[in-house]
Amino acid sequence: MNEIDLHGFNHDEALIKAEDFVLIESQDSVFQCRIITGNSNRLSKKVIKMLESHDFNWYIPGWNTGEIIVTH
Repeated sequence: MNEIDLHGFNHDEALIKAEDFVLIESQDSVFQCRIITGNSNRLSKKVIKMLESHDFNWYIPGWNTGEIIVTH
C-alpha cells in the first residue's frame, strides 16, 4: 500500500500534498493508500473533509489513530 507522510508540512501544504497524492493513487482500479497525519486532530479533520469532498471511503484504524486508510 502506498503512503504519504505529512509530518513536516504546515496544514495548508499537507492538505494540498494529500489531495494530489490521493487523486493520483485513485487512478489505479485496485486502490488503497495510507495518509499519515500524526496526532493532529485538526489536520485529520481537514484531510477527512477533503476526502469526503471527492467521495472517497476512508477509515482510521484502531491500532494507529495517526493514519487514515483511503479507498474508492
